[in-house]
Amino acid sequence: MEKTKTVGKSGACGAMLEEDPDQTYENVLAEIQSFELPIEATLRSVYDDQPNAHKKFMEKLDACIRNHDKEIEKMCNFHHQGFVDAITELLKVRTDAEKLKVQVTDTNRKFQDAGKEVIVQTEDIIRCRIQQRNITTVVEKLQLCLPVLEMYSKLKEQMSAKRYYSALKTMEQLENVYFPRVSQYRFCQLMIENLPKLREDIKEISMSDLKDFLESIRKHSDKIGETAMKQAQQQKTFSVALQKQNRVQFGKNMHFNGRIPEERNEVELKRAFEEEDENEEEVLTVQDLVDFSPVYRCLHIYSVLGDEETFENYYRKQRKKQARLVLQPQSNMHETVDGYRRYFTQIVGFFVVEDHILHVTQGLVTRAYTDELWNMALSKIIAVLRAHSSYCTDPDLVLELKNLIVLFADTLQGYGFPVNRLFDLLFEIRDQYNETLLKKWAGVFRDIFEEDNYSPIPIVNEEEYKVVISKFPFQDPDLEKQSFPKKFPMSQSVPHIYIQVKEFIYASLKFSESLHRSSTEIDDMLRKSTNLLLTRTLSSCLLNLIRKPHIGLTELVQIIINTTHLEQACRYLEDFITNITNISQETVHTTRLYGLSTFKDARHAAEGEIYTKLNQKIDEFVQLADYDWTMSEPDGRASGYLMDLINFLRSIFQVFTHLPGKVAQTACMSACQHLSTSLMQMLLDSELKQISMGAVQQFNLDVIQCELFASSEPVPGFQGDTLQLAFIDLRQLLDLFMVWDWSTYLADYGQPASKYLRVNPNTALTLLEKMKDTSKKNNIFAQFRKNDRDKQKLIETVVKQLRSLVNGMSQHT
Repeated sequence: MEKTKTVGKSGACGAMLEEDPDQTYENVLAEIQSFELPIEATLRSVYDDQPNAHKKFMEKLDACIRNHDKEIEKMCNFHHQGFVDAITELLKVRTDAEKLKVQVTDTNRKFQDAGKEVIVQTEDIIRCRIQQRNITTVVEKLQLCLPVLEMYSKLKEQMSAKRYYSALKTMEQLENVYFPRVSQYRFCQLMIENLPKLREDIKEISMSDLKDFLESIRKHSDKIGETAMKQAQQQKTFSVALQKQNRVQFGKNMHFNGRIPEERNEVELKRAFEEEDENEEEVLTVQDLVDFSPVYRCLHIYSVLGDEETFENYYRKQRKKQARLVLQPQSNMHETVDGYRRYFTQIVGFFVVEDHILHVTQGLVTRAYTDELWNMALSKIIAVLRAHSSYCTDPDLVLELKNLIVLFADTLQGYGFPVNRLFDLLFEIRDQYNETLLKKWAGVFRDIFEEDNYSPIPIVNEEEYKVVISKFPFQDPDLEKQSFPKKFPMSQSVPHIYIQVKEFIYASLKFSESLHRSSTEIDDMLRKSTNLLLTRTLSSCLLNLIRKPHIGLTELVQIIINTTHLEQACRYLEDFITNITNISQETVHTTRLYGLSTFKDARHAAEGEIYTKLNQKIDEFVQLADYDWTMSEPDGRASGYLMDLINFLRSIFQVFTHLPGKVAQTACMSACQHLSTSLMQMLLDSELKQISMGAVQQFNLDVIQCELFASSEPVPGFQGDTLQLAFIDLRQLLDLFMVWDWSTYLADYGQPASKYLRVNPNTALTLLEKMKDTSKKNNIFAQFRKNDRDKQKLIETVVKQLRSLVNGMSQHT
């Protein structure tokens, strides 16, 4: 703005100079005298506008100066008298002023002397005031710092007392509330710098406590699991006792008729209540056995530090490692039940801890995490049990393993873990259990058969009779009417086997208990396992027994009788199973027992063995035959070996009276046929080169005894001379040689009505050639007798005809 004004003025002066230079200079001088600065523009207008302006302006300026000097001289002349008067007055006052100066100086000195103490006291007062102000300031600052120091001291105490979560909360208060108030102090900065280190220390200490906790629960998992399984067992026992109070239940400890008396239910219930009362004060929880505070503290600490995810990942990782260790079984676990129990308790303890952590913490473990961990563990458990249980050969150990698995499953099911796969595994183990039972009962049956005397059970009084009846369901009105002493038709092994079959059903039922299966399924399992016992184990034992060399004919007969009674008792076994399961036999899907086929097969095998052994015995007697095949005349009586054989057969067939009629008849017919065949083979033996007529007559006497034996009906039930037909081949062959009726034989050969229809030409030729050789040797000197010569010629003629007949038959064939 000033520059604008200056420019304006300059322009104005320029304009004035152009009109009137003198007036213009006057105006410039006026402006200069007005003391308005700057005057550069005014002076510049004077010098720049016109030539010689400087000179003119200087002239004007000198004139103006002279005017002002004149005015100043006038003013000084006008005021000079006043100045002189003033000087005169001052000279008069000078003396007074000096006196006043002395007085003031003296007074000042006096004041100075008098004020020295005041100054000292004033300085003291000032110093005290400053100290007081400083003290007040210090107090104010200390009051501001003391809460910080107290909180920090509290933090140190909390750290020393291992109250780390509270220490972290204190750190938050220090950082958010207290430190901002005293942040300008160096000690505050030191504290602030120390807090991160304290936090790291807390994290390390908490993690160390967590590691100690994990190691502790790893060591005490078996104790935790044992306690949890014990509580589950007590709860189960109590529940079962209550169920037995409400109704009569068929269970594992049934009496012989398959029922548990109500009195026994009351006793068991009372015992269950007593055990419940005894253990009520001793019930321990997982919190009583394990101190979980390290986990809680560590979780809270990491949550406050904002590092909760790191803690969760570490905890889960470590627990998974521990799970793998827990799931790793010992190599000899299958040898004792304690090995399985220790394995199960450790696993239960592990998952009980995880379940507790799941419910008392939020987010440390989740249901999805525990389910994943359980599924992994369950697969491993099933694989381990499947592998180790396969080595178990003791059914008691397998049963204890089953009970442990059921208790293990029930315990973990109570904590919410799915256990259906474990019960599926139990069905696999059930098959193995049945196999071990079958092996065990195979030994039991073998011992029973070894100890049996294979004789009917003798009874001398009513008490012994009732004992046998209580063991085996035998019903025979005829036997009941007989007076003592009397005999049961079966031997001691029959009631023993029947009892052992029922014991097997009990043992099989024990495994079926607590499997959460319906009565129909249990009934089906019992019947199938019993069928396996009958059709495989008992049948195999019977067949092995029958084939043993030391089992004679009497024992075989008794075995057949025994199997008959065991077969009849199968329906009582079915009733026994029905009483256990309450499943009627009329149910559509009810499995039937296969005892009928089992004992029928054993009986057939015994019958076949009887036929074989009887034939072997006949062969033994036949081997004792000692014929003099060159005798000229017979002894007039049957051979001794044959009479002994016939007596033996009579005694054996007497024993066969207890057998079914068809079996005895078949055995008798088989024996007679085998004897006939053996006698025929004796005649036709290739090693026998010569047979005399006397020997043929002696042989005929023996065959007559055989026919008499057959006609005496050693076994009742044969019609007519059916049994005698076993010797018809021998009879016709011997008749042909005895009557020497070769013309009839040759003439009627091949005719249905032939008298010698059963005589084979080849057989007749063989025997005739042996007689011809004998005739030649015995009649060396008889060739001169006409009858002997004729007989020899006849034999040769018959031999030729028989050879021709045999050759014709061969060509025809």
